[in-house]
Amino acid sequence: MLIATYNINNVNRRLANLLAWLRARQPDVVCLQELKCLDRDFPASKLAQAGYGAVWLGQRTWNGVAILAGAAEPVLTRTALPGDDADLQSRYIEAAVGGILIACVYAPNGNPRPGPKFDYKLAWLERLRLHATRLRRTGAPIVLAGDFNVAPTELDIYPTNSWDEDALVQPESRAAFRKLVGRSWTDAIRALHSEQRIYTFWDYKRNRWARDAGLRLDHLLLSPDLAGRLVAAGVDREARGLEDASDHAPAWVVLGAGQA
Repeated sequence: MLIATYNINNVNRRLANLLAWLRARQPDVVCLQELKCLDRDFPASKLAQAGYGAVWLGQRTWNGVAILAGAAEPVLTRTALPGDDADLQSRYIEAAVGGILIACVYAPNGNPRPGPKFDYKLAWLERLRLHATRLRRTGAPIVLAGDFNVAPTELDIYPTNSWDEDALVQPESRAAFRKLVGRSWTDAIRALHSEQRIYTFWDYKRNRWARDAGLRLDHLLLSPDLAGRLVAAGVDREARGLEDASDHAPAWVVLGAGQA
């Protein structure tokens, strides 16, 4: 089972790229972030023509999340991260696909810091941790996939000092991610590539793609019962090099069959 996460950075603008990647890669499940469209503008019919059912939560500007399932309809289970009824940002959606609970995550960027946006980021990540713990305790197989907007370690960012003040690499952000992962969740890419510099995001500015000046912000976390099924994990870097590409590339895992 191939499960991917892809910050598409405007699903309608990048639709041709997304459809081409779906045809080439044929993932079973895809979590999308940064749809940048209202619910009514989500390209559900074109994705259905490509063989993908979908659930989505749109929002203009920077937000919006979706879960796609090949030759299936995701069973929607949640459209908001619990813990703050006043939070109206479209950053979390959850659905069951093929016997696995899929949580699509788009964590806040947190800039500028210090300030309310950074405070919101840390509070949001703590809410995610609490909810993930509740989900894990149900015993269901779970994948938390998405753009967490954290580069967890120095290995997850190219050698530089230019991001030192950015919310993505702050000690508090990294500590929140470590606390989320804890001893229960498996960071799939890092589990299989423990010492390799692997990036999922290359900013449009300063020729960062051509220089491979990237960060690993997109993660797939596996619940304990799925960790043993992990076969492969990686990033489809070539998607970032296409014309009018998102500034992110798809990250993915392959899970083997579970025990009968």
